[in-house]
Amino acid sequence: MSIFKNFSFNKIKAGLEKTKEKFFNKITETITGKANIDETTLEKIEEILISADVGVESTELIIDNIRKELKKNTDRSTENVIKSMKVTISNLIIEGNLLKDFNDKPYIILIVGVNGVGKTTTIGKLANYYNELGKKVLIVAGDTFRAAANEQLEIWSKRAGVEIFNNNKASDPSSVVYDSLALALKNNFDIVLIDTAGRLHNKSNLMKELEKINRVINKVANKNPDETLLVIDANTGQNAVLQVQEFSKIMHLTGLIITKIDGTAKGGIIINLCQRFKIPVKLIGVGEGIDDLQEFDKNLFIESLFNKN
Repeated sequence: MSIFKNFSFNKIKAGLEKTKEKFFNKITETITGKANIDETTLEKIEEILISADVGVESTELIIDNIRKELKKNTDRSTENVIKSMKVTISNLIIEGNLLKDFNDKPYIILIVGVNGVGKTTTIGKLANYYNELGKKVLIVAGDTFRAAANEQLEIWSKRAGVEIFNNNKASDPSSVVYDSLALALKNNFDIVLIDTAGRLHNKSNLMKELEKINRVINKVANKNPDETLLVIDANTGQNAVLQVQEFSKIMHLTGLIITKIDGTAKGGIIINLCQRFKIPVKLIGVGEGIDDLQEFDKNLFIESLFNKN
C-alpha cells in the first residue's frame, strides 16, 4: 500500500503522456493491421524503444522475447505482441516501497544527485508526506556550497510544517550532518531527510565528500543510512546511466527517484536503469505540484504506457 494519501493513477497516466505518445502510440501504429509481424516490423519497434531511452540491452531482450512468442504462438495479433512486451518489461523493472513505520529511529534518508535534478524539491515533498503521516521530521540542509538550496529548503520546511537544521556558519557538510543527527537522537525525531550538495559524478573530490558523510552517519547513529536515494532527471536521458554508474561506485544506493518525467518523452529510462543496475525505482515526479511526487508502481507504470484511453 502506498504511504502517500495523494497516490493517483490518473496523475501517473497524465505524467507519462509524452512517453506514451512516442512509445505505445508509435508501436501500435507500426503493428496495427499487419497480417504478419516480420523482421522489418520488429526493427521499427526496436527503433521506437531505443528512441524512448529504453536502452539497447533492454530493447534486445524485449525484441528477442517477442520473436520467441511469435515462433511458438500462431496468434500474431497486435494484442498478443503488446502482451508479450508488457510481460518482458514487467520482468525488467524493479520497484521498491518507502517505509512508513520504523522501529530504529531516527530513520535516515540520504538524498544524493547532481545539480538541477530536483533534490531539494523532492526532500520538501517527502517531508510533507511524512508529516501528514504523523511523523516527527527533521530536514538537514547539508548543501553548504549553495545558499539558494538552503533558502529553498527553509521555504519547504515551513510549507510542510517540519523542523530544519541549517547551520549557516558551517562550511563542512559532514559537521552539519553530525550536529543534526545528534539533535535528532536527543529530541526523538522519527525521520531525518538529508540534503547534499549537487555532485558532478565525474568529480572525485566531491564524490569523496559523500563517503565522509556516510562515515559520520555510521559514527553518530551507529548505522548506515536507512535509505540512500539517487535523484535522476528523466530529461537527462543516457547521461542518467553514467550518474547511476558513478554514484554506485561509492555508495550503496537503495533506490532511485525519477523526476520531471512529465516533461519528457523518454520515460523508458526507467526500464533502462532497472535492467542495468538492478536498483529499485521508489518515487517518480509527474508534475510541479506538491501532490505530484508519487510512489512508483511498475504495474501502473506499464498500464499508463499501454492504456488506450
